[in-house]
Amino acid sequence: MWDLSPNQSLPRKELHQRFGGQWQGGISPSAQSPNVFIFYDPETGHQHGYYDEWRADGCLHYTGEGQRGDQEMKAGNAVILRHQEEGRALRLFQGARGVVTYEGEFELDDAEPFYRTDAPETGNGPLRQVLVFRLRPINIDPPEPHSKLDKVLVGPTRVDVPIEQQETEKAYVNPSREPYEAERREQKLVIALEKHLVELGHTVNRQRLLPPGEARPIITDLFDATTGTLYEAKGTVERNAVRMAIGQLLDYRRMFNPGEIQHVAALFPSEPRKDLCSLLSEQEIVVVHQTEDGFEDSTGGALVRDE
Repeated sequence: MWDLSPNQSLPRKELHQRFGGQWQGGISPSAQSPNVFIFYDPETGHQHGYYDEWRADGCLHYTGEGQRGDQEMKAGNAVILRHQEEGRALRLFQGARGVVTYEGEFELDDAEPFYRTDAPETGNGPLRQVLVFRLRPINIDPPEPHSKLDKVLVGPTRVDVPIEQQETEKAYVNPSREPYEAERREQKLVIALEKHLVELGHTVNRQRLLPPGEARPIITDLFDATTGTLYEAKGTVERNAVRMAIGQLLDYRRMFNPGEIQHVAALFPSEPRKDLCSLLSEQEIVVVHQTEDGFEDSTGGALVRDE
């Protein structure tokens, strides 16, 4: 018989001795009682790519299990999905080791039980696809949400963002990771080009875009509204960076109105090798690179000169 009340704390070891379940892991189904125990730790979960948070929809958005590779609907994840048909109660606890605190009984949201999004592997590893369950409380009131995503997801699908805010996709996908050196170089490039274009009288900003059905926004590096140019910056001219720039520009461009984008451009700290410039040209992407006294572009300077 379940006899714990919300906000009641006890050692996790004692919980499992009384009600069954595995003593480790974030999702612990019990063979001894009709319960599935779910544990989350907002202080340490981000180390494994778990960004569990209360959202404005009244649900706890809980990342499924699996620290490496794309998460699959199996093992503990499948147990959560099937909890109602199997007659199991979802019992949520804050904390993962030592003393844990019972938060209450939950159930999956009927309208949207889960969604898929991107998150890093454990230890700030590469991005992968994760499952995020929408857990709705049964016997407690949801706390006040603090997610910055809520304002983004309920707003317009496209928003002008000042470049000085330095808002990037990383802030929504992996906010705890420190920027890589290449990313810092990219940001310096963007700021330098912004200054250069503003001095020419251009209007520039970032564009925060929300693709249909996505749980995270994507954010361009720079959009020059004066020339209709969409820029993607890379801190290096190596081949993989060029390939990534091509993919990002094609993805961003889809979300602009027809005729709004006149040029798409890849921004580099120096001129890429001839073969890479040819690759970009074949995709109708302008090459822009920094020089000692400003910037040059493969259109003959039409985008970055006052002519």
